[in-house]
Amino acid sequence: MAGVLLARSSSRLISSSSPLSASAAYLLSSISPSSRRPLPSNPIPRYHLSDGRSPISHRALVRSYAAVADRFERRFATMATRNSYESILMTLQKPGGGEFGKYYSLPALTDPRIERLPYSIRILLESAIRNCDEFQVTGKDVEKILDWENTAPKQVEIPFKPARVLLQDFTGVPAVVDLACMRDAMKKLGSDPNKINPLVPVDLVIDHSVQVDVARSENALQANMELEFHRNKERFGFLKWGSSAFHNMLGVPPGSGIVHQVNLEYLGRVVFNSRGMLYPDSVVGTDSHTTMIDGLGVAGWGVGGIEAEAAMLGQSMSMVLPGVVGFKLTGKLRNGVTATDLVLTVTQILRKHGVVGKFVEFYGEGMSELSLADRATIANMSPEYGATMGFFPVDHVTLQYLKLTGRSDDTVAMIESYLRANKMFVDYSQPQTERVYSSYLELNLEDVEPCVSGPKRPHDRVPLKEMKADWQSCLDNKVGFKGFAVPKESQDKIAEFSFHGTPAQIKHGDVVIAAITSCTNTSNPSVMLGAALVAKKACELGLEVKPWIKTSLAPGSGVVTKYLEKSGLQRYLNQLGFNIVGYGCTTCIGNSGDLDEAVSAAISENDIVAAAVLSGNRNFEGRVHPLTRANYLASPPLVVAYSLAGTVDIDFEKEPIGTSKDGKKVYFKDIWPSNEEIANVVQSSVLPDMFKDTYEAITKGNPMWNQLSVPSSTLYAWDPKSTYIHEPPYFKDMTMSPPGPHPVKDAYCLLNFGDSITTDHISPAGSIHKDSPAAKYLMEHGVDPKDFNSYGSRRGNDEVMARGTFANIRLVNKLLKGEVGPKTIHIPSGEKLSVFDAAMRYKAEGHNTIILAGAEYGSGSSRDWAAKGPMLQGVKAVIAKSFERIHRSNLVGMGIVPLCFKPGEDADTLGLTGHERYTINLPSNVSGIKPGQDVTVTTDTGKLFTCTVRFDTEVELAYYSHGGILPYVVRSLVHTNN
Repeated sequence: MAGVLLARSSSRLISSSSPLSASAAYLLSSISPSSRRPLPSNPIPRYHLSDGRSPISHRALVRSYAAVADRFERRFATMATRNSYESILMTLQKPGGGEFGKYYSLPALTDPRIERLPYSIRILLESAIRNCDEFQVTGKDVEKILDWENTAPKQVEIPFKPARVLLQDFTGVPAVVDLACMRDAMKKLGSDPNKINPLVPVDLVIDHSVQVDVARSENALQANMELEFHRNKERFGFLKWGSSAFHNMLGVPPGSGIVHQVNLEYLGRVVFNSRGMLYPDSVVGTDSHTTMIDGLGVAGWGVGGIEAEAAMLGQSMSMVLPGVVGFKLTGKLRNGVTATDLVLTVTQILRKHGVVGKFVEFYGEGMSELSLADRATIANMSPEYGATMGFFPVDHVTLQYLKLTGRSDDTVAMIESYLRANKMFVDYSQPQTERVYSSYLELNLEDVEPCVSGPKRPHDRVPLKEMKADWQSCLDNKVGFKGFAVPKESQDKIAEFSFHGTPAQIKHGDVVIAAITSCTNTSNPSVMLGAALVAKKACELGLEVKPWIKTSLAPGSGVVTKYLEKSGLQRYLNQLGFNIVGYGCTTCIGNSGDLDEAVSAAISENDIVAAAVLSGNRNFEGRVHPLTRANYLASPPLVVAYSLAGTVDIDFEKEPIGTSKDGKKVYFKDIWPSNEEIANVVQSSVLPDMFKDTYEAITKGNPMWNQLSVPSSTLYAWDPKSTYIHEPPYFKDMTMSPPGPHPVKDAYCLLNFGDSITTDHISPAGSIHKDSPAAKYLMEHGVDPKDFNSYGSRRGNDEVMARGTFANIRLVNKLLKGEVGPKTIHIPSGEKLSVFDAAMRYKAEGHNTIILAGAEYGSGSSRDWAAKGPMLQGVKAVIAKSFERIHRSNLVGMGIVPLCFKPGEDADTLGLTGHERYTINLPSNVSGIKPGQDVTVTTDTGKLFTCTVRFDTEVELAYYSHGGILPYVVRSLVHTNN
């Protein structure tokens, strides 16, 4: 039905907090809708009900399947219907009489350890208690969390059930493709395909498809949306089908805002109240910047799409109980310093400290000086500093924000009452109990200074006063994260060109993209209105932005537009070329759109190191735009300032930013607003009704979305001619018997990498190069190059994505001896081929392949295709010095073995060139494999070395033994059906 967004049936939903056993909940979810009384309707659209339980034990499935089946049947028949902690189930009274609901009371445990637990760990504890059925979650799991101070250093495993799952469309499409494919697999195995349904609430926000095709134009927003729908009509129709075909899935249509800001302003519950059961909101999302919600006191982090799918289907997530870094904030930001400056400083500190796999929890008197939007900015960049999440416990600032964004007084009262009663609320007016942290950091906010980060990594912070000197050193330095190796004699080179008939020139460091973009800052009124004030001052002085600089403004939600218009400042942004181009993720994800042909030619033909300045969170090489080799993260006001200067090669303290209309030199200080100026505009322009009006409109959709016609079938009708949506081969020839461990024998090295290979290097992202294997495939299927679209838009087609894996133009593969690009050497023949073509030749020849890598392999965004792609290319194992948390887990989820070199060793120290053949001596029986055990790797040259197998939990071992997490879930559900 056109226009239907909240496409889900409440009669299919069960409360995850209801004290039902796993078996009872599962049986209820199996009853047909017509034979059950509907649940009470919920007056608030954003509050779903959910069933987060599934009666299949992860640990059980590690063992032989016949034994598991027998054990399960006995367990299913005798399972107790009571939660093990029902004795602490309390009633929360309303202050004026009546009750809010029931909750599992942590204070009722009367355990002194709770007072010392970090707030973030208390959320894990409550979840374990609420879901403790002695089946998926046991009392021993609860005890591990209670004893966090002693157990966390031991890297113990715990189960976790998030309250909901969050998707954006790039990652949402492959998730819905997989769910549709799983339904087909269920049918082929003789089971009920309708068992494949999200059992926890799933919010899908379509926000990553807009590209900045049109900029610096009053009609840019409409033009870009029309192009977005033209390119993505098939994908959007598929997602709309999914929101109808799958129960418990909310679809937020294109043009509504970026997923993280919609989550912060609208979707975030903070506390669930489902059928009278109260519990903390928690969320896992398929975008690594899901962590932005941590600024609201909601525990959330990014996971791979395959992990998210398992969570949707009622599986508890297995995780290592994390250490928690306590980060104390004191003081107050100085005048002229922005939240972006603070987050870039925090990112550098935490990256240096080392927080991979840990929670970071912020506290201290400085918290009262940070707005909720400032906190969200810091939390957003958790992936950049490497933490699982950067958590801000709920306090009075949180409650004020909830009221500002339109949450009702009753809802806010319920949230405060519950969190206070359950020891999860921070009241800074009261004496603070000392909490224990794994390690401690402290920052005086007064020490933060204006800065940017770049030119290639978000944690390479550069103080603004040192920017010119740092830029000069980058030109001189050898090629690397801080170097471009431009010869001295070429550093002052000027490239002349004609821009629409006007003479123009460009040199190293000149800005060609200036984008106020992404989720990091567009949620923050202080920096957004600060940028508008910079624009106002610049316009009043007569400053202009060079016409060939691609300027853009992509707000995170319609609220931003409302307060920019209310303040009267949007017109100044427009005057400088920062017209609104769309609502969603643009430049930071590689959706910058093309540069003018004349600008592109000038850069390419003269080998110019052109710059982009953006207010995003990612600036890895090749990500923002193929032709901007220098990419700097900066606050929105600094983006405007650099666009006016036209270059990053400037000392703002000493050099003028431009010339006024009366011929006077204008300096940075002349256009920079004070904190007081910004605060006054925020106070008068950001109003609660703006949030209410914006999100009421979301549920009505938009004309282009509402006109999409989709079928009503529960099984998807795959179109073999489609180049957007394709049935993946994950369940081809699948049987009910798990395949078990697969040998890796005499494998060739497909790629040999150094350190810091990101998922941007691995996963298909950005534009599809005209000479790539993916382009060849699309042209063979009748797609004109102008309609290639981006890899992100084609994530539902495994044929395109497998060809785009390792297709990054900045890939550095040691097998190529210094040559940069998406190629490798086919070892047997010595031929240089695209990575995909080499991988297919190895597969055709019957050879396994592995990958060698250095430290931090898979850092960056949580991309499921960074694991799916290598699996489809035939990669069986990755041997690295270290892995990024999510990517390592995703490799396991796709059946790829992650191994770590021993400390102090890597391919170079062991004398490995990548030309060897590798045999990994894994036990042939899964019972012989233990999480974290050592194995021997031998080569055909006689070298052998020991590695650690990075199956970190028994659950991951179960996934591996089943050939991946998706076959594991299908076999689980088939068994329960039968």
